[in-house]
Amino acid sequence: MKLFGLLSLILAVGVSAWLYSTSVSNLGARDEYSLERQAIPDILESAENAAAQMGSTAALVTIYDGISVPKNTTLVDLSGRGLSSSLKAEVRQLSNLRTLDLSNNDFTGLPAEIGQLTQLETLNLANNPLTGLPHELANLQNLQTLDLRGTQYSAQDLAVIEVGLPTNTVIVK
Repeated sequence: MKLFGLLSLILAVGVSAWLYSTSVSNLGARDEYSLERQAIPDILESAENAAAQMGSTAALVTIYDGISVPKNTTLVDLSGRGLSSSLKAEVRQLSNLRTLDLSNNDFTGLPAEIGQLTQLETLNLANNPLTGLPHELANLQNLQTLDLRGTQYSAQDLAVIEVGLPTNTVIVK
């Protein structure tokens, strides 16, 4: 199905571009500009429809109210969105996630399920009023960077987590 969606996207863009170039060659210079202004949105709409069709076959995971991402995503950047409370436990389904940036929000906690993101390499929690860290962060054996600047994490929580993390993990405090 993904291949069909990709082929539809390529076909829609190609046909739209061909129609545009054919129409422009049949017009005078004065009409080119108005056609260009009309054709580009049409091309984009065709491409977006094909992409949406392709994306509809990918499973989405709701990780925060109103925010869903493809299950196979490798990067989630929710920085600076004014989000509060915590992510949903469903975040555990993002088994390919390598980078999670939650910086500059109002998160007060993280779900313990974040410890199931076994491919996670970068976790940016900077500038959130976190009051605690789940000890399950110690399970992140591929974690290279944990950014805790500007948070109110518990020193006891961090001590427990540090023991379990790889020795090369950089913890930015």
